[in-house]
Amino acid sequence: MKKNNLLNLAFPLLILLIFISCNQQGGPSQFRLSQTGNDLPDEWSSDKNIRWTYDLQGRGWSSPIVSGDKVFITTAYNETKPPKPEEDAPPPPPPPQPGTVQIQGPAAGQVQGQGRPQGAPPPRQEDTTYRHEVYRWDVLCLDLKSGKEIWKQVARRGNPRTGTNPGNGYAAETPATDGKRVYAYFGMTGLFCYDLNGSLLWEKDLGAFKTQNSWGTGSSPVLYNGLLYIQVDNEENSFITALDAITGEEKWRVQRDEKTSYSTPFIWTNKLRTELVSGGLTFRSYDPATGNLFWECKVGGRYSIPSPSADKEMLYIGNAGGPDKPGNLYAIKAGAKGDISLADSTVTQNEWVAWSIPDAGTGNPSPLLYNGRIYLLASRGGDITCFDAATGKTIYKEKIDKVAACWASPWVFNDKIYFTDERGITYVFRAGDKFELITQNRIADKFWASPGVGEDAYVFKGVNKVYCVGK
Repeated sequence: MKKNNLLNLAFPLLILLIFISCNQQGGPSQFRLSQTGNDLPDEWSSDKNIRWTYDLQGRGWSSPIVSGDKVFITTAYNETKPPKPEEDAPPPPPPPQPGTVQIQGPAAGQVQGQGRPQGAPPPRQEDTTYRHEVYRWDVLCLDLKSGKEIWKQVARRGNPRTGTNPGNGYAAETPATDGKRVYAYFGMTGLFCYDLNGSLLWEKDLGAFKTQNSWGTGSSPVLYNGLLYIQVDNEENSFITALDAITGEEKWRVQRDEKTSYSTPFIWTNKLRTELVSGGLTFRSYDPATGNLFWECKVGGRYSIPSPSADKEMLYIGNAGGPDKPGNLYAIKAGAKGDISLADSTVTQNEWVAWSIPDAGTGNPSPLLYNGRIYLLASRGGDITCFDAATGKTIYKEKIDKVAACWASPWVFNDKIYFTDERGITYVFRAGDKFELITQNRIADKFWASPGVGEDAYVFKGVNKVYCVGK
């Protein structure tokens, strides 16, 4: 698949910043700490610990989700110009740089370092060729044990309603499920609710609006207490809405003073209340039941792509940066109210902002919070930074050499932190105050989506195939 200059922005991650899992008790359908898996593998490759593969016809950077023994996937297939299989032909690696961690083993030298500058391209004239193309938007259900296709439904077939970038596409949003229904959201194409047998229960048109430079959409739906939340930020009519998860009826809608953003809303259950947190150049917290505003904080940054992390005491938020503006990181205390923005650029904390780091280096992957530490993974270059979550103090900053671009977010299991670069290499390092690289695993495909997590298996979604990884 050819890339153009617009891929300088991190489109592949517009999707997919967090894992989305089912929660059959109606709680938040999101996590990045594997709380359900009990026998997940440590090692895998293209021919090791692969239980099954499934050939993909369409493309889509949405992540797979696992619900019991089912896997749900969304794709968009260009019937006018069918996509060609992605070829695995990496160029020779650059020479190692001083002070970097050297990777040993078969996968060493198979990945590329910084190959493209990060940052947004200049504005361009809108490409309207999409109006003459025919797409098919698919929702698939696979059997987790065998990879067999249980059902496949065409949510819509026709011309796209808005443009998008080739590096993003029309199936960027990860679906959600409550264990009884699956919700497939395709941005400006529409929202579709199916039962677990593949029968369409309802669909919703939330409108079609221009996005920045026609880069497309990426914010995924979130479920909580019987409501489905959709954040629709664009250049014309930004809003966040709550829909009845059973009927699709709109319960509330709040207009937003934001332009195009891509982060997924986040349910924060803290020591005082439950909040619906939405990203943007200004982060905002809403009452999930009513849409009433709790607080807002001007964060700035370059792009609203990462989603928050949180514990009972604090919320950790930030936006991605660019070559001239590092990404930032803020810690917000539970119980905040009103406008809690910092007074100016020289101030790093106030009554509700416990600490902030304007040049933390937050990239497109979401920050990972684990055991009182926050781990940041750079979009490019292999930089990993560990902060003390209580104080914001930097514990370490390390660099793994030859890591390709990272769009998917890291996860943790058994005190080990995992992240996958776009070349399909998953790096594993020890959680804690001392950086220790443990191993790496590679599947020969291109990966821009975060994996789904089952009881004893991962489900990785590449460009060409879906891979079930288990012992």
